[in-house]
Amino acid sequence: MSYDRYLAICNPLRYSSLMSHRVCVKLIAMSWLLALSLTLVTVISAATQKFCNQNTINHFFCDYFPLLELSCSDTSLARILTITVSVPVILFPFLLIIGSYICIPHEILKIVSSIGRQKAFSTCSSHLAVVSIFYGTLIVTYVIPRRNQSQTISKLLSLLYTVVTPFINPMIYSLKSTDMKNALQNIIKNILPNET
Repeated sequence: MSYDRYLAICNPLRYSSLMSHRVCVKLIAMSWLLALSLTLVTVISAATQKFCNQNTINHFFCDYFPLLELSCSDTSLARILTITVSVPVILFPFLLIIGSYICIPHEILKIVSSIGRQKAFSTCSSHLAVVSIFYGTLIVTYVIPRRNQSQTISKLLSLLYTVVTPFINPMIYSLKSTDMKNALQNIIKNILPNET
């Protein structure tokens, strides 16, 4: 999506030739391959662990690191492997997204009309906000090694990238619609009592 925004703002005349159907399919395939490679490594790593009698995970869902805490065997190699695989899978897309959003403001500032600049900034700011929440929590959870991180913080971070980000994503993008803005204003007017 950031590449799409970058092309639409920085190369609007060449957008249709650069963002072809073939390019979209390649970007989707790369995303799926990166995601599946991480999943495959973590599943194989978890399957090789030995687990004791305890079978209750202190978490909202079966996340990888809380699952490793139930293991009786040494999990240091599994943790190092996960962090090593997570670095390119998480940081590479995040750095590409940030790189494109560094180039976009430079082009936006060249736009003469203030309405055009405002529209371009609003289009990118919502995506950047969601990306920052999602990748920020993933980086803290999987890339930065844990040092005395409490279970509560781990659970909250997991909620941010699994529940909050997908929940706010449609709301952020639908608030750009004039119909949605009007409907939201009507709801707020009906909820708040009229001042006399």
